[in-house]
Amino acid sequence: MTWTNSKDTALRERAMAVIPNGMYGHQSVMLLPDDYPQFFDRAEGAYLWDVDGNRYVDFLCGYGPNLFGYGHAAIDQAYVERMKRGDTMTGPGQAMVELAEALTAQVSHADWAMFCKNGTDATTMAMMIARNFTQKKTIVLAKGAYHGAQPWCTPLKNGVTPADRANQVFYEYNDVESLEAAVREAGSDLAAIFASPIKHDTFVDQKLPNPDYARRARELCDEHGALLIVDDVRAGFRLARDCSWSLVGVKPDLSTWGKAIANGHPISALLGADIARFAAATIYATGSYWFSAAPMAASLATLKLIRETDYLERTIALGERLRTGLDEVAGRHGFGLRQTGPAQLPLIMVDDDPTGAKGYFWNNALLKRGVYFHPWHNMFVTTAMTDADIDYTIEAADDAFKLLKAAGPLEPVAKLEFMHSLAG
Repeated sequence: MTWTNSKDTALRERAMAVIPNGMYGHQSVMLLPDDYPQFFDRAEGAYLWDVDGNRYVDFLCGYGPNLFGYGHAAIDQAYVERMKRGDTMTGPGQAMVELAEALTAQVSHADWAMFCKNGTDATTMAMMIARNFTQKKTIVLAKGAYHGAQPWCTPLKNGVTPADRANQVFYEYNDVESLEAAVREAGSDLAAIFASPIKHDTFVDQKLPNPDYARRARELCDEHGALLIVDDVRAGFRLARDCSWSLVGVKPDLSTWGKAIANGHPISALLGADIARFAAATIYATGSYWFSAAPMAASLATLKLIRETDYLERTIALGERLRTGLDEVAGRHGFGLRQTGPAQLPLIMVDDDPTGAKGYFWNNALLKRGVYFHPWHNMFVTTAMTDADIDYTIEAADDAFKLLKAAGPLEPVAKLEFMHSLAG
């Protein structure tokens, strides 16, 4: 089938009339290569079909939720069966208690759970609980880390006031001295240290946490009576069957979860240790759909697969197969790739590409060959992928590098320059 985008183009024109800028948020493709589709028709397993019928091996996985494959039968069956009996009701269903029990049994630092819808809900609750627990205001965060889209943490500051960003001090991820300096700046007002499980900022190489940095974050919170918060919304259950910082032997007081915990059904969670139980019980946080039963049933089915299958080992093996193959074909054509982060949560960027032009060209060529990569955001591996999917991706990358080599010098990507100017 020949790649086409006529239906997507028509939908974009209609969207411009009724949706600000035609689309918004991280789902907007305004800053992606020009041919990337905005609208999709269906998804199954490891694959995504756009409205024009083009099929892709999807390495974005819905920006993370797809862990066990789009439309996983057992997970979706649990959702549908619970929905038929009642989903968003006047009060929660039994599944809420069962899910809290399952998550606190699964995550070693957790003694209680609260549920919401988006990662931002969970990180905002975590901040509120830390401030309630300590009766202090200042939070310490890593520069460039993403914790959501509320005024206190949104990456773009349009519509944000200085008051929204008050009581925040920043440090460099993995830098112990920088972290200590930020804590000193917070002084006696420190409420919490936020940390991502890995450095998964956009446009920069990913980094695993240095154990010394992670341990020092824990020590500083203990010394100051503050709470340590690990934001596991993006990476939760993709690095470990426990909180991601279990891999460096550090237990947070609070952890935030979303994306993969129900394989795409809308739910997020905040897990906490007993020390913060009363503080959690005495904030006001709620939402009309936070207590819906069907996503909780889907999450219970997802957790069963996390406990009982080799999903983690499988995604690691698939990711390593991809990494090895891409390095080989890149080198064959005289290019280098910066493949950083865990293999199952990769960020893949073309090396020696200061303007992004090579990466955009290469990713666009992959798209036309049925592979959905992202040029500057980390990606994900799903258990629904097969060795054949990975091998097909490597073959498509080989073809894309041939085209890139033949293209010669490329113009800088103007849309990236614009985005960087907005971010300031």
